[in-house]
Amino acid sequence: MSDSMIAESAARLFADNVDKPVREGAEKGEFPGALWKLATDSGFAVATATESSGGIGETWDAAYPILRGLGYWQVPLPLAETMIGAQLLSMAGIEVPEGPLAIVEQGQDNNLTDSGSGSARVLSGRAHRVAWARHAGFAVVSLASGDIALIDLRDSARVQIAPGLNHARLPADGLTLDGARISALARNPLPAMDQPVWTLGAMTRSVMMVGALEWLLEQSVQYANDRVQFGKPIGRYQAIQQQLALLAGDVAASRVAAIVAATDAPSSSRPASAQAVFSAAVAKARVGESATRGTSIAHQVHGAIGFTHEHQLHFATRRLWAWREEFGSDAWWAERLGQAAIQSAAAGFWPALTARQFPGKSLAG
Repeated sequence: MSDSMIAESAARLFADNVDKPVREGAEKGEFPGALWKLATDSGFAVATATESSGGIGETWDAAYPILRGLGYWQVPLPLAETMIGAQLLSMAGIEVPEGPLAIVEQGQDNNLTDSGSGSARVLSGRAHRVAWARHAGFAVVSLASGDIALIDLRDSARVQIAPGLNHARLPADGLTLDGARISALARNPLPAMDQPVWTLGAMTRSVMMVGALEWLLEQSVQYANDRVQFGKPIGRYQAIQQQLALLAGDVAASRVAAIVAATDAPSSSRPASAQAVFSAAVAKARVGESATRGTSIAHQVHGAIGFTHEHQLHFATRRLWAWREEFGSDAWWAERLGQAAIQSAAAGFWPALTARQFPGKSLAG
C-alpha cells in the first residue's frame, strides 16, 4: 500500500466516523467496536506487522498518517499500542492474536519479575497506567532479559485489571500479575533497541501529539478569524498574532522531529539502530514541550469558551496533556539526551545533531 493510499484511507475513515458522540462514549467506558472493525478491516492494526504474519509490513514513516490521524481526529482506539505489539510479535515469530493489544515495558515504574523457565515461566508484580488494558485480550511485555513475552489478560485467576483513566479520560489501567503464565516467548527482534516498547511508544505518542497540535493550530486560527471583539476579528490584534505564530513554529518543529523519529524507527525491512532511540528521544522531548505551550496558547486564544465541555477543544488538549507524560515525559527524555551528549563529548555531539540526510523525503508533513 502506497503512502498516499494510507494517508487518504486514514483521513477518510477517521473524518467520516469519529465525532463528538464517539469520543464522549469512549470516555464513558464504551469501546467503539464498530470503529475498531473499520480500522482493522483497513489493515491499520497490523500495518507494521510482517506480511508472513498477516500484516502489511509497512515502515513507521509509511504508517505516519495513521498515527497522526489518531491525534488530529482524536480517535479513541488502541491502534498505536496494537501496531507496536503486532510488529514485535510478528518479527519475533510469535503468532499475533486478534483484537487490541496492550503493551508493557518491564521497569519504568512497572514492578514486574519473571521466574521459572520454559513453559513454566511466569510473570508477577504490577504494571501501572497500561493503555486500554481492559479492552485487550493480550499484553505484549518487553522484558529486561531481552525477551518479548505474550500474556493472556483474560486469565482472571492470575491477572487482575484495575480500571484507571488518563487526563483524556481514556483507559490507563493497572495490572496485577500473580504468576501469570507466559503464553509465548521469544528474543527481542530489535536487539539494538533494549527497550522496544518504551522507545516505540515514545515515537508513536510524538506523532499522535503532532496531529493533535496541528488540529489545535487550525482551530485556533479559525476562531481568531471568526471571533469579533471591539469591531474586528481578534486575529488582527498583534498579541494574538504573536501567540499564533509561536504555536505555528512549535507545530512545524514538532512535525519535523516526529517525521525523523518515524523514519528512523525500525521495521521488518529496516533494522534498529542507536539512531532510532536518539530520534525518538528528540521527538518526545520537542513535541512534549510544544504540547505544554500549545495547549496554553490555544486556550488563551479561545478564552472562556475553550474551557467548556460543550466546545471540542478539550478533546485535543486533554490528549496532549496525557500523551506528553506517557512513555517518558519531555523532561525524562531530555535528561537522557543530556547524558548522551556528555558521554559523546565535543567530538561526537555536533555530528550527532547535523549528520542527517533524507534524500527525497519531505519534512513538510
